Amino acid sequence: MSGHFSRRTFLKQGSCLLGTAAVGAFPASVQAAEDAHINPRATVYYSKEISPEAMLRLYGKINQNIGGNIALKVHTGEPHGPNILPPAWIKNIQENIPKSTIVECNVLYDSPRQTTEGHRKTLKINGWTFSDVDIMDAEGDAPLKIPGGRQLSEIYVGKHLLNYDSMIVLTHFKGHAIAGFGGSLKNIAIGCSSPHGGKLQIHHPLTEKGWELGPSVLQRMVEGGCGITHHFGKRIVYINVLRNISVDCDCAGTSAAAPKIPDLGILASTDLLAIEQASIDMVFQLPAKQNHDLVERIASRSGLCQLEYMRLLGMGNSDYELITV
Repeated sequence: MSGHFSRRTFLKQGSCLLGTAAVGAFPASVQAAEDAHINPRATVYYSKEISPEAMLRLYGKINQNIGGNIALKVHTGEPHGPNILPPAWIKNIQENIPKSTIVECNVLYDSPRQTTEGHRKTLKINGWTFSDVDIMDAEGDAPLKIPGGRQLSEIYVGKHLLNYDSMIVLTHFKGHAIAGFGGSLKNIAIGCSSPHGGKLQIHHPLTEKGWELGPSVLQRMVEGGCGITHHFGKRIVYINVLRNISVDCDCAGTSAAAPKIPDLGILASTDLLAIEQASIDMVFQLPAKQNHDLVERIASRSGLCQLEYMRLLGMGNSDYELITV
């Protein structure tokens, strides 16, 4: 499987990066890598089975560079959120990965998770009681450099992120009110950023009408993710779970729209762009009666700009081989 379907769709939406991220504006090293076609194909592993056991099998295919103190980045959800990854699944994974810790950050929007105290209460409500959860910004934040960023030169993340040697990004793939879709990129770029540091950097400026929409905020989100992937290098891997795929993010909590897309499986990769492209391809290749709402959400938010800008920043490969496990 390759990403041709969604790239064609992206082109139909228009060149959403022109004017703010023209190809000529990127570092020569990135363009040279593109021109030389280095690593012509990425590998994405796939399991139709959706279970904690399947997640562990897939993790075993991508964990070669993971070690030391390991951060498990999970969106733990708003109170009683119906679509989050089940805590029991993450418990099973954590118990099988030595020196791993679930990590989160407080949020910027109106939520009990705006404060560390309120966040910890929400964790208990949602069943994250089997282990400590490191709220990484509880003691402040720290900057990470963003190589090649046009809008941001650094991103402020929860300070505790610096305590980890590796990161496993465990993501519930779904729609998103601002980004169009939320995958592994959103999970790290927004999910690891401090609320009044990185999250505000990405969402600035906030207007009286609410959050900014469109390519500009998505570019900043990609740049934030670039700072985190650059920090970890080869010591970060990604698992996307395509289950309970609502058009709304898990930050919508109980108000999230009911999923209309069938459960599709689990994807895993060491390549961020490849796993996001593969997730999008699986959604876009469904019949219109199943994917209409999410495709419309993605199009209305210029969501596929995430993929194009990741490619231009050298954050992965949109051409991939899908290997069933």
